[in-house]
Amino acid sequence: MTDETAAAAANEDGRRLRGRRTRESILEAAMDLASVEGLDGLTIGRLAAELGMSKSGLFAHFGSKEELQLATIDAARAIFIEEVIEPARKAERGLPRLEALLDHWFTYKRGEIFYGGCFFDAIRTEYDSREASPVKEAIRNDFQTWMELLANRVRSAQAAGHLDPDEDPEQLAFELDALGGAANLRFQLNRDEAAFERARRASRARLAALTVH
Repeated sequence: MTDETAAAAANEDGRRLRGRRTRESILEAAMDLASVEGLDGLTIGRLAAELGMSKSGLFAHFGSKEELQLATIDAARAIFIEEVIEPARKAERGLPRLEALLDHWFTYKRGEIFYGGCFFDAIRTEYDSREASPVKEAIRNDFQTWMELLANRVRSAQAAGHLDPDEDPEQLAFELDALGGAANLRFQLNRDEAAFERARRASRARLAALTVH
């Protein structure tokens, strides 16, 4: 490889790295903005002003509002997996892993990783009655995946002999998810510091009532 070729390759790598970093910065701002103002607030102009960028600079990374919205959902999903799902997998299978999943989930919600609290709670409420679209489909698929994960963790605890095998996994998953949603709503509206601890205690009590001794 000649010096000129090596220099050209280095410049290309540098441009890609800068482009990746810029894209990541855009998505970080987009997640925070969407958690407060919703995905509809993610206009190219609004986000460009927030970041001090030109619209054309943003268009170089996201060709449309919908593309930006979907990329923002993808980025938020990756954070949720990193903060909630992956750490819980370190716990023992069965009830310990289910309890770890719930603990990390409540901690994630309480930690306000995004300005407006839980990103997914915010956008689900925003899109629950909207007409079908790729954005709504992505939100619905993420929610379905989360509910299936909760139900599967219940099944795993039942299979391990930790929880009552007669309990309906989908019903229990529904109740546990509802506790988290209610806690997030109370915290965001009233800044109720006790909301997540109440939800945590309620979830533990529900599981304790089903524990096989």
